[in-house]
Amino acid sequence: MMLLAATNWGNAGLMALVSILLVFIVLVLLIFILKLFGVIFAEKKTAAAASVGASSDEISDEEVAAIAMAVNLFFNRHDEESDVLTFRQNHDVSAWQVRNIHKQL
Repeated sequence: MMLLAATNWGNAGLMALVSILLVFIVLVLLIFILKLFGVIFAEKKTAAAASVGASSDEISDEEVAAIAMAVNLFFNRHDEESDVLTFRQNHDVSAWQVRNIHKQL
């Protein structure tokens, strides 16, 4: 009870008010910064789209050939034995491995 009476409520209220205002000011600044980033990157995107031209809807024969070659290389990465797994056998068997093999038998 004595602690409540010893508290300076004026300073506590002022500190709470300042901290709440600081949080809202920082949030508003973040909103403006994010909107600015959106404007900057939207301008770059529209500039890149304008440089491509109006014929970007049509795909040229070279682009079709490049896509077909990429798909062919992707799906035919391996030779005919792609499903065969090969394991190297280690013929150097240690004493610990021999002991474990005999335990399993």
